[in-house]
Amino acid sequence: MSAPVIVYGASGYTGKLIAAHLAQYGIPFIAAGRSRERLEEQMAKVPELAGAAYEIVAVDHDEAALTELFTGATVVYNVTGPFMQLGEPVVAASLAAGAHYLDTTGEADWMAFIRDKFGAAFAAKGLLLCPAASYMWAAGNLAAEIALETPGIDSLDILYLADSSTSVASTKSFLRMCTKPQYYLEHNELVMWPYATAYDVRSPDQHRIFKALPWSGGGEALWYLDDPRVTNCTTLVGFKNQQMFGGVLKVLEEFEEKYRELSYDEQEEVTNALGAQITETEPDREDPDRNRSVISCVGRGNMAGVTVVMRGNSPYLQTGALAAEAAKRLIGGKLLAAGFQSPAKAFGARNIVNAWAELGYHAWEASRT
Repeated sequence: MSAPVIVYGASGYTGKLIAAHLAQYGIPFIAAGRSRERLEEQMAKVPELAGAAYEIVAVDHDEAALTELFTGATVVYNVTGPFMQLGEPVVAASLAAGAHYLDTTGEADWMAFIRDKFGAAFAAKGLLLCPAASYMWAAGNLAAEIALETPGIDSLDILYLADSSTSVASTKSFLRMCTKPQYYLEHNELVMWPYATAYDVRSPDQHRIFKALPWSGGGEALWYLDDPRVTNCTTLVGFKNQQMFGGVLKVLEEFEEKYRELSYDEQEEVTNALGAQITETEPDREDPDRNRSVISCVGRGNMAGVTVVMRGNSPYLQTGALAAEAAKRLIGGKLLAAGFQSPAKAFGARNIVNAWAELGYHAWEASRT
């Protein structure tokens, strides 16, 4: 079977949700990964795949084998994290095969790495290189783009606040990125956040004060680094489960005390082990009535102000829906910009927001201040 979309790492928590949404969209795909047995076991747990057009393919995790598999596909969606540890052969193979590359990373250092190493080559071929095509950092990117529709806005203050559990792979990924240098954009320059430091935030929907972290600083700062519209951009991430959040902060403080002086590779081993201790099993699929989220973006300029609030649910389900919508647009030849691009630049912010709204994942409002 040939298919226009390949989901690499399909057996994981997010991979299964991408597969489910591709099936709902009627898009044929290949569910790929290193273990056929695990792929078969996990795909059997996705009810949306009954009667869907898909194939399971096991492949070695090296550039040559991946290039062979990817050749002929339009889109490769990579869901194998931590991405700085596993992602480079997948990007290289996508480029060699002539396929658009998207992934679900939240790791800002990974975003910068592939931008610098592969961005120009993807652009030269008219191919999309779009990391963080997921709830993080697409949702904040979309809220920011809506804020930037107000004339005079040049500064963005973005907050993610969600009520969901994290997957095993996501936990390892976010833990490693929280121990790496994290940045915000100030007067067109990247400035490093302090390590293991929490900040007080307030959700537009609650009176309580929550603690939040830079959580890799936010991919939005990288999206807007060279954007002439934006001078300043900060992103913070919090969870309504503050007990869990406190546990994560304690782990980050422990990392500073015990492991900061280790080598890069040793630090990666430590964060993988710590992540495995925090999340040992995959959570159940999200329940929209329980797993809610809110994204807020406060936009400012010299004489202008706007607040955009995106109320939604089920961040991981949002990722699956974004993947299917992106695949549909790429297969249909509706890419808006090639090379290293944010989801908003690649597909149009309003297009993604509308797709989420149609599936009941998001609604938004904007108010000028």
